[in-house]
Parts: sequence; C-alpha cells; structure tokens
Amino acid sequence: MGGCAAGTLLAVAGSTGARAATGTTGSTTRSTTAPTATASAFASDEAALQAAISDLSHPPATSAQLRVDRRGDHWYGTAGAADLGSGRAVRPDDRFRAGSVTKAFVATVVLQLWAERRVELGAPIGRYLPDLLPSAFSRRITVAQLLNHTSGLPDHRGLPDDSTPEGVVRHRWDRWTPREWVETVTHDPLKFDPGTTQEYRGINYVLLALIIEKLTGRPYGQAIESRVLRPLGLTRTLLPGQDPHPHGPHVHGYLRMTDGSLRDITVYNQSGAWGEGELVSTLDDLSRFQRALFSGALLPPHALDKLFTLPPDSVRMLDGTPARYSLGLQKATVNGVTLWGKTGETYGYRTRMFATRDQSLRFLLSYSPTPLTTQEEMTNRVVAILTA
Repeated sequence: MGGCAAGTLLAVAGSTGARAATGTTGSTTRSTTAPTATASAFASDEAALQAAISDLSHPPATSAQLRVDRRGDHWYGTAGAADLGSGRAVRPDDRFRAGSVTKAFVATVVLQLWAERRVELGAPIGRYLPDLLPSAFSRRITVAQLLNHTSGLPDHRGLPDDSTPEGVVRHRWDRWTPREWVETVTHDPLKFDPGTTQEYRGINYVLLALIIEKLTGRPYGQAIESRVLRPLGLTRTLLPGQDPHPHGPHVHGYLRMTDGSLRDITVYNQSGAWGEGELVSTLDDLSRFQRALFSGALLPPHALDKLFTLPPDSVRMLDGTPARYSLGLQKATVNGVTLWGKTGETYGYRTRMFATRDQSLRFLLSYSPTPLTTQEEMTNRVVAILTA
C-alpha cells in the first residue's frame, strides 16, 4: 500500500547512452547567469538530457520533466503528456504525487523541534507516544533511529494485496488512520537491535508524523504548512490526508493492467502512506524547498548537519552494503560525485530530488512510469550525464 518503497538509489552502471523514443514530444527552457565557458559546457549536455527524458519506453512512461541547476545555469525539459486524453504538455507548476519526498519535509520539522529543544533525538519514542507500540519497541527505539531507518521495526501484517495492478485499483479507496497503520507492525518481535542495522521503512515516518502532532498539538500537515510551506511560498504543495484528488492542473498517473490496457490511477486515497508518502507538489515548489533546505533557511547549522550525517561505519544495510540514510536524506555517489536528497514513488509517479551539498549541482526529475514496478533506467541516464 502507498507505493512508497525506496527503490534502487541512482544505481548507474554500464552503458548509459540515451535511446530517444519515437512518437514523444518535448520542450526545453534554458537560462544562465554563469560565465560563458561554463554555460557552453552545460549547453553541450542539453541534447543528451532531453534525449534521456524523451525515451519513454525505457522504462515505459507517459511523461517526464527534469530541472537542472548547475553553477548559475538552469535547464528545464519535458517529454510526453500530462494527460493522455488531452495530450497537454507537462508544466513545472503541474501537481504530481511525490511519494517519499514527504519524508524530507517530516524530517525538517522534527529537526526544527529538536533545535527548539522540544524533542530529544536520543529519547525513546515511548516518551512521546506512550501506549502506541509494544513496550519492547517504545523503550528501545529512539527518535533518531526512526529518522535514519535503524529502528528494527517488524514487517507489516494484514495489508491488502497490492501485488498486481488490479489489486492496486481495487484498494485505491481504502481509508486508513495512522494508528491503524502502526498496528500492522506490532505483531512480531523487532527484526534487529535498534541502531545496529539500517532498513528503509516508511512506518518510521508515520511515527515521526505522530510525534510532530503530539508536540505541536495540531495535525502534522498543518505543522509542515506553517513551518515550511507558507514561509517558502509553496502554494502548490499539499498534504491531502483522506482527500484522493490532487486538485488543479496536474500530471496524471497511469498503471498498465495485466491485459495491457492503461488505467488512470491519479485519484487515489493516500491515507495508507500519510507521513511517509502522501505529498502532492510541483517541480517548482520542490526546487524552492530543496534550495532553502540546503541553504540553511529552514534549519540552523547544527540541525542542518544532521541531514548530512550517516550512522557509524559499523551500521550496514540488511544486504551488507554501507548505510546510506541520514536523519532525513539519503546519499548516493556516482562517478565520484556525492549527491544528497530523496527519492519518492507511488503508483503512476516517480520523483528524484538530489543535489551536492554545496548546491553546485541540483536536479529534480519527475516522471510517470506505467508498470507496477520498474527499473531506474531514466534516472540512471540523467545522473550519468550530470556526473560525467
């Protein structure tokens, strides 16, 4: 449910030549304040970037849009259609479902509350959410371990079957409360000792959103609105709760059914995702958020540092690879370039928001894959060009 899996993280390998698909349309916008030599170097990438997002066959997708900011040079390109019915091109102020990018907003507010000394990152979560989880969980798991996915919470039990596109469509109207969602991870022991291993789990951020509500006395979405959205003027960003509609101009998401037909999956109740992945936003809004977050406009320096601090080297992912999640972001190094940001996906939508810490390179990619599960081919093509 919710479609908020982490996905493969910018795993560029082998040949990354872009294959331009036939029958797609696209547009580009470019501006620059950079020196001529830098602008000229960036201009040489533009055709490759446009080809990378115009290949809507690998993976199958109905639209794509990409914004790149590199040392004062800005490029925006689109491909495909926001709506297959009308054929309208995608625009940077079109809303789309941003999935787990929600977590970056939740983490920002938690770190703001920490900077205000209203929450302790090393405190057990039972201090803030008493009687919600089994005592063995609430006593041992800390707020920081929720933020960096080292909680050890067990797998969900009792979720609807969404392993097929038909199952997704069948359960698209299901309504969940956060406490009902939390209940699904209370039936088994912890998977590992908290703090010793890293496993990306959306439920961690449902619990963090509940902590925000406990500390602020208001719905977590309202806390994000007052602390992040309004100060930054992110007027097109929504945390919809039980409302299944994205509202206003938006990009449609589609799923390929087992019989080969496409089903519009845009209208969807995201209450099962909630604090882990319900965000609806635009490329313009996410770009402003990304820039403000990395620039320190939302967090003081000691809190901002937490976003770029991984667990100790002894902490590994379940598969034995190095930990890659900080207290709110994730790290990926490609061709020697270290990027920080957040992936997001839900049925019919995929978002990639990454930047170098000094913001010499920032990019936002949003596209609309149609398979229920798909590879990172488009992301890999884009990142390979940007880090070559």
